Amino acid sequence: MKISFLLQNAYGIGGTIRSTFNVASALAARHQVEIVSILRTGKVPRLPLHPAVRLVNLIDNRPEDGADRDNPLLQQDSAYIPPKEAKGAHFSALTDQRVAEHLEQTEADVVVATRPGLVMYLAGFGQDRYLRIGQEHRIYGTHEPHIRAAQDRAIPHLDAHTTVSEADARTHREQFPDAKTKIVCIPNGCPPSEVEPADPATKLVVAAGRLIPVKRYDLLVSAWAQVHAAHPDWKLRIYGRGPEGPKLRAQIDRLGLTETITMMGAHSPIETEWAKGSIAAVTSREESFGMTIVEAMNCGVPVVATDCPHGPGEIISDGRDGLLVPVGDVDGIAKGLLRLIEDDELRRTMGAAALVSAQRYSPERIADAYEELIGSLGVDTTHGAEAAAAQQVPMSKMLRRTVGKLVRPLRRPVAKPAKQPVAAALKEIVRKPLRATASCRIDAHGNIVVSVQPKGLSGDDLSLTVTRRKEGTSHAVPLRAPAAPGEPYTAVLDRAELRLGEGRWDFHVVRGDDKARRRVISHLAEGKGLLDLQPLAGAPFTWWVPYPTVDGYLALRAWQRPAHAEALTIRQDETGFTVEGVLYGAEFGEETKPFALGTPRADGAADISAEVEPLDATRFRFTLPYKDLKTARSSAEEETVWDLAVRIAGDAEPVRLGRIVGDIVDRNKTDLYPTVAGVRPYLTVNSDLAVSVRD
Repeated sequence: MKISFLLQNAYGIGGTIRSTFNVASALAARHQVEIVSILRTGKVPRLPLHPAVRLVNLIDNRPEDGADRDNPLLQQDSAYIPPKEAKGAHFSALTDQRVAEHLEQTEADVVVATRPGLVMYLAGFGQDRYLRIGQEHRIYGTHEPHIRAAQDRAIPHLDAHTTVSEADARTHREQFPDAKTKIVCIPNGCPPSEVEPADPATKLVVAAGRLIPVKRYDLLVSAWAQVHAAHPDWKLRIYGRGPEGPKLRAQIDRLGLTETITMMGAHSPIETEWAKGSIAAVTSREESFGMTIVEAMNCGVPVVATDCPHGPGEIISDGRDGLLVPVGDVDGIAKGLLRLIEDDELRRTMGAAALVSAQRYSPERIADAYEELIGSLGVDTTHGAEAAAAQQVPMSKMLRRTVGKLVRPLRRPVAKPAKQPVAAALKEIVRKPLRATASCRIDAHGNIVVSVQPKGLSGDDLSLTVTRRKEGTSHAVPLRAPAAPGEPYTAVLDRAELRLGEGRWDFHVVRGDDKARRRVISHLAEGKGLLDLQPLAGAPFTWWVPYPTVDGYLALRAWQRPAHAEALTIRQDETGFTVEGVLYGAEFGEETKPFALGTPRADGAADISAEVEPLDATRFRFTLPYKDLKTARSSAEEETVWDLAVRIAGDAEPVRLGRIVGDIVDRNKTDLYPTVAGVRPYLTVNSDLAVSVRD
């Protein structure tokens, strides 16, 4: 059987894309499966896709080298799709043309449309020779009226229509009492997590999703004020991007929660971040399904979620694998979070139960549901399926091939010529190209364990190298061969032995005999082990954070300094800001009188200093008054910036002050502070602490 999924754009990271990739990959183990991306906006998909799934692109609209980017039909409105949907999906007259041609020519046995505009296309241009199935990834009543009306006209022309919650399936059936279209609930599929399960002892709550009004992150921030007052040692991270970002940032600053709530930005894959928390929070006004809930549960994280329409109540068993709290209720959200924060055993047992519950949404089970639906519509999902899948042809074409074989005349087999010695010798000389894909995690000793997938590797003398950007310095680490076929090659970067200079380092796999070298693609870069890890004792201070680059490669950011002053907290008030921190690679002496030093970047500004109060041999506190900063600023410049350090004694070298320890690669993007009285502390690109004063 050949199944074809119509997807608006396979090159993004949205929930519909993830769920489509998941179920398509599961079905590809049994059938021939393709994903037809209406638009192509990237070189390769950003999400993992089973290699057996064929990816077809109808319109290549890549900004630089897309073959269709100058087609005049791209600028003409669609004649079939309502303007609101067409604008949101970037559908045009060219989309009308290409989709109609594809639906007329496809040899699929089943075509599945994954968004309203595609449902409309499938109803209008689809053929009776294949099954036509629509999907609803939102809730019936949430579409713009013109989109809703057009989709209502389309659904009765389909063989089946699926929703992601049973509640929404009931609503759809009520709306189409006379339609022959079969309406069923098939939730989104979410594969089991490959990362290590969450540690229930971690004092971190995680939330993730688009920063849009329906998610009501403002309620979460307000509830966190209550949580922080009771448990100031707990932290909240919010992952995602969206139009509500600036409002949330302002709310966090206004409530004085800057040091306890971190807005992390978008992150993919998100499972490495769910696993860093011990509680997940979902505060939406409504959820069509709740993919983030299942993703968190797959990492062993219990979820505190609002009991909103329609998904959370069907996913979470309240009190067993998570908690359901009232919609729109700040106090209720806070109470739910506090219940889990204050009960270690409940957090542990719910996390374990969540891990089990999430298995209901494995892509294999969702694939079973699609097979059952397709079978109920009269298509045989088993007869010839294995052979068709193996040959990667639809059953309809396979049948034609079989009939053709029956009527062809028999031919004598032609003897194949013997292999030539030269050809065999060339096969030995020409080596396969390398392709390296790896994951990494932090072990109990703080070392980085890199696991390289065996597929794409060849040769016996393989090593893993880390190479410093710009400078080119490299360090090689042996790659240990797998103990059994199919298992990964492994390498360990020992932080006590390997000294890496400050900067960014790229991973490569190198083959010894021909010196072939290939940069390592990142699969999963797990940083959970860095959350509570401490730097090695003594000098120099060193720290590593592995991460995926924006173009998908595995990299490492390293810091190495004779000593380092870590800014644990930065608290602002109306008169100044106070820093509490800890020294690494140095200590305060009993007779020393340490002080904080600010070195200006501009001419005409004076140095600034403040007395440091040692709290013990390594911990310290100091305050910089705003009036001192304003007095020392340059009158010739609109902005004056000072780089901050701690000087342990009058003749000692300054120890740079910053925020490095932990799992965050770029603190200048996450640890943001408001401007108070014209003064703003901030982290530089090197994660050092600086302060800016403006008029």
